[in-house]
Amino acid sequence: MELAYVDQGYTGEAAEQAAAEHGIRLDVVKHTEAKHGFVLLPRRWVVERSFAWAARFRRLARGYERLAATLGAFHFLACACLMLANLVRLLAPS
Repeated sequence: MELAYVDQGYTGEAAEQAAAEHGIRLDVVKHTEAKHGFVLLPRRWVVERSFAWAARFRRLARGYERLAATLGAFHFLACACLMLANLVRLLAPS
């Protein structure tokens, strides 16, 4: 991963430095004007879609794991399953 879309909570030197340590560039999505009602932020749908896909895996819905490495491994496994399903769908004859 080279680019991460983040909200305004990740502005500042600390977040930028932490991302740079892992080789990630942060793109902060900001409101350009004062908002009145619901305003859809650009690229926000990508994050929400990814959260919805991850929510389909019951193991990730609760904090069952004691170690962060175990939780990270389950996230990796869930993403691998999603990518394999997309690959199978793309390669299937129409």
